[in-house]
Amino acid sequence: MARHIELRVAEARPAGPGIRRLTLRDPDGWPLPRVRPGAHLDLHVPGVGPRAYSLCGDPSVQDAWTVAVKLEAESRGGSTWVHGLREGDPVAASMPRCTFPLAKGAARHVMIAGGIGVTPFLAMAPVLERAGAGWTLHLLHRGALPCPDELARWLASGRAVAHDTAVTPRPSLDALLGPWQPGLQAYCCGPLAMIDAFEQATAAWPSGTARAEHFVPPILAPDPSARPYTLVLAGSGAAADVAAGGSMLAALRALGTKVEASCEGGICGACKMRWLEGEPIHRDRVLTPEERQTHLMACVAGCASERLVLEA
Repeated sequence: MARHIELRVAEARPAGPGIRRLTLRDPDGWPLPRVRPGAHLDLHVPGVGPRAYSLCGDPSVQDAWTVAVKLEAESRGGSTWVHGLREGDPVAASMPRCTFPLAKGAARHVMIAGGIGVTPFLAMAPVLERAGAGWTLHLLHRGALPCPDELARWLASGRAVAHDTAVTPRPSLDALLGPWQPGLQAYCCGPLAMIDAFEQATAAWPSGTARAEHFVPPILAPDPSARPYTLVLAGSGAAADVAAGGSMLAALRALGTKVEASCEGGICGACKMRWLEGEPIHRDRVLTPEERQTHLMACVAGCASERLVLEA
């Protein structure tokens, strides 16, 4: 289970239409653990539970973490709570996780953001710039810019290009991405429709050269082939019968296993667990093909065998 840490709101201010930017620091001023660009932070919302938000500050800053959160009309409680925070308020958080990393060895990086989906790229930009890498950020937005202060430098340099779809037609992702070439890495974060279009545009690209991060879990349709199975914990030998289409996460909790969870939709990586035996069905949007050989996401995973053994 992830270690929780206590933070304080050092600054809370508007950062675009309906967006609140929080700067979080250690209450005693200690440096915070290093983070990778593309990481996100689970904030523990009282009475609601953990909610994941991309870290959007420069990872080289050691004494502060920054998130920018849009107030959602259909908020599950997280964005409403964030927008009510004030300077000095305490915030509990889990250690950051990075399921959307920069690709090592890529010669050129093309990033596609939709609105508030720009946040992980604001953390990647200074890292890429210091490394002397080739990179471009395309931001598709409607009306006022999200995080305008943070974007100003990159817009002025031409590294970032803003496409206001309230003024001009939405550009095609094929045109923004261009054809795949060796060394090219693409990234996308935004609404589900944008990610679907991105995945279609990069469907023929080599595996691993196009990465997407959701900020809203996609709706998973019931699996018509789901079957019941027995879930076994390798450490204790405890077992539970899981009904066809039942929740593995719920079964783990019923067995007394403390599993960190946030999105409960297969996009945040909090409930990553190692599997040892059986045939898991992967329905997440975060694990790589290589990771799926050893791990699963308990919130959405199923099982195609009669028995599934987890390292827990």
